[in-house]
Amino acid sequence: MDEIDKKLVELLNERSQCALEVGKLKQAAGMPIYQPSRENEVLANAARNNKGPLSDAAIRRLFERIIDEARSAERIAMHGDPSGEEKDK
Repeated sequence: MDEIDKKLVELLNERSQCALEVGKLKQAAGMPIYQPSRENEVLANAARNNKGPLSDAAIRRLFERIIDEARSAERIAMHGDPSGEEKDK
């Protein structure tokens, strides 16, 4: 389990790095961070790729949280951290 958790953390950080790059492209193109149609597509893809035992609803909830955190990271990268909090390490 510990090894799987380690891989999950690595993959989530890799995904977040990609989200930051996408955020830079969005900013350069004058696009909004929040794009509901794209997020719905990501959620649908995640559910479609689900082979269980987690339910599709559980996968959607997990991905909603992942997307929310990625959007937050994009905002911080674009506008700075409004809370002034240090990153957890």
